[in-house]
Amino acid sequence: MTLDSWIGTVGVALILAAYFCSTFRWMSAHSRWFFALNVVGAGLSCLASALISYWPFVVLEGTWTLVSLIGFLRAKP
Repeated sequence: MTLDSWIGTVGVALILAAYFCSTFRWMSAHSRWFFALNVVGAGLSCLASALISYWPFVVLEGTWTLVSLIGFLRAKP
C-alpha cells in the first residue's frame, strides 16, 4: 500500500470511529473527542486526496476539517 493510501485509510478510520461511537452513544456528538477525531481524520483524508490530486475530496474533507475544528473550539471541555 502506498503512503497516500495509508494516510487516507487512517483518516477515514478515525472519522468512522467517531461516527460509530456517536451512533452507539459511547461518545456524545457534541464532545471534544468527537470533534478531535473528525478534525484529525478529515485532515488526513484531505491530505491523502491532495496527494493523489483528487480535488473534489480535497474540498469536501477540507470543509469537514474546518467545520469540525470550529465545533471542537466551541465544545465544552
